[in-house]
Amino acid sequence: MKYGNIEGVDKPISRLVQGTMMVSSKELDYSYKLLDDVFAQGCNTFDTAHIYGGGDNERTVGGWVRARGLRDKVVIIGKGAHHNQDRKRVTPFDISADLHDSLARFKFDYIDIYLLHRDDPGVPVGPIVEVLNEHLRAGRIRAFGGSNWTHQRIAEANEYAARNGLLPFVASSPNFSLAEQVQEPWPGCITISGPANKVVRVWYGSRKLALFTWSSLAGGFFSGRFDRDVIVKADDYFDKLVVDCYCYPQNFERLDRVRQLAAEKGATIPQIALAYVMNQPLNIFALTGPRSRDELTANVAALEVNLSAAELAWLDLETDQRKM
Repeated sequence: MKYGNIEGVDKPISRLVQGTMMVSSKELDYSYKLLDDVFAQGCNTFDTAHIYGGGDNERTVGGWVRARGLRDKVVIIGKGAHHNQDRKRVTPFDISADLHDSLARFKFDYIDIYLLHRDDPGVPVGPIVEVLNEHLRAGRIRAFGGSNWTHQRIAEANEYAARNGLLPFVASSPNFSLAEQVQEPWPGCITISGPANKVVRVWYGSRKLALFTWSSLAGGFFSGRFDRDVIVKADDYFDKLVVDCYCYPQNFERLDRVRQLAAEKGATIPQIALAYVMNQPLNIFALTGPRSRDELTANVAALEVNLSAAELAWLDLETDQRKM
């Protein structure tokens, strides 16, 4: 495992972050074993959210951490202020309410990294920065950032913080993979993938802002199950998202190149796709969702796959030349 650091968090943060949407109190034995196996392989960072499982996600992860006595050894990412079907909820009141709910569910005194799960560009950013700083000063969170926030809004938030002597956003959690997201999976999804977002990646790279990127395998497009002649069209919600968002000619060409490079390097298609993300000149911590020890082992091995700048450009169709 490889690690990085974020200002405000006094623990190393594993470059692979375990998603926890699959853990549940209804499958407690499986959930605890999965988390045990993940931690045993050096992954000490876990992604959670206020909305996952209606709170069961946080209760389950919190129960595991307390049962194993690991609070000082794990990094918990919490997310709140997600919209609901009635309204957008990125307000100081909703941020505070969700944070207090999450702390009660975890039975923790603090959350290491707190991300606003969504943004509402229609509201001023100042009160949001202020309430996050209030919770940081109170010790309820150690660092904060935004999930599915544009880089422009993060810049606006950090400019406000600088003008007012407050601490800034130190993390962002956008979608990022080798596959170009042709159609957004849901309104307001922020991706930094594809040629159109190269300028955004340059912006992040120049600031070294921590990126907790999600969907490194493009929702499963790089799982090996999808191809031009084998487009999964099952009723499964997530498979349908892959078809709608990623199953386009340019991405199949990327998949062809991933397959070729995987064969040459003795790796798998998912490993090359993950290596593409991890070899970027960015401060990336990749959110992944392995459901078994073996899947995590394969992801950890991908961290050792080195890709040159020329190979990265070739995979992303920027050039037909693999050597520069």
